[in-house]
Amino acid sequence: MTPFAVFAFLLILTTLALLFPGLWFGLRRRAVDADRKQANLAIYRDQLAELEREHAEGSLADEDFAQARTELQRRLLEEVSPQDEASVSTTQRSRPTAITLLFALPLLAVAGYALLGNPLALNPEKAVAQPQMTAEDINAMVEKLAARMQENPDDTNGWLMLARSYKMLGRYDDAVAAFGKVEKAVAEDPEQLASYAETLAMASGKGLSGKALELVNQALKLNPQHAHALFLAGMAAMERGDRSAAIGYWETLLSQVEPGSELDQMLRQGIEQMKQKAN
Repeated sequence: MTPFAVFAFLLILTTLALLFPGLWFGLRRRAVDADRKQANLAIYRDQLAELEREHAEGSLADEDFAQARTELQRRLLEEVSPQDEASVSTTQRSRPTAITLLFALPLLAVAGYALLGNPLALNPEKAVAQPQMTAEDINAMVEKLAARMQENPDDTNGWLMLARSYKMLGRYDDAVAAFGKVEKAVAEDPEQLASYAETLAMASGKGLSGKALELVNQALKLNPQHAHALFLAGMAAMERGDRSAAIGYWETLLSQVEPGSELDQMLRQGIEQMKQKAN
């Protein structure tokens, strides 16, 4: 049992210890009080009988008798007030309430934790972090996805996921083939066009030219401020020796980059070097 479970169990026991005695033994205390009141009532009856006897004998004047009887009746009414009867009635229901709490409180605590908490955390063996996926596991998942795409060739999102997976694994030719399956579907998506262009450049090993550059220009036509496309356009301009165009693309990109980040520093260095060479 975990420390949390022990603490929760002790907390429930403490709560029951505070509530249970008052509910369970309350009736017994009321019974003692009732016995005491019955004794007091008997005394008051005796006193009233004594007053009536003295009044009948003439030893107690009418006025004194009326005053004494009124005071005695007031004290009698206090002993049998309706509030006492209500308290006894409520207390008589205390034991069923105590029994209900005894069973319901732990059950409600467990049910509440099952709904709102993390039951697996109570089991140390299950709470241990699961081992990370290995390269073999990832490759197996990618192959499974590739097999599924052969059965569902119209699944655009599936092909894009497969293309990104191949690209991540360095299987650029396979990634290009996967992008080619959905080329028309991504024609209006700047990010997918930029990713496709980057993958083509990596697969060919010849840089951003030809179809790859066409895809970059298409992405910028859709969104002139697209960060990924601006970066690739600057790279393509550098490759063909167009420093002015490269500086323009990257300076536009700088406004979108977090100041002081690695990309910010790399872009500024590249821009500075190109400006120095231009001079």
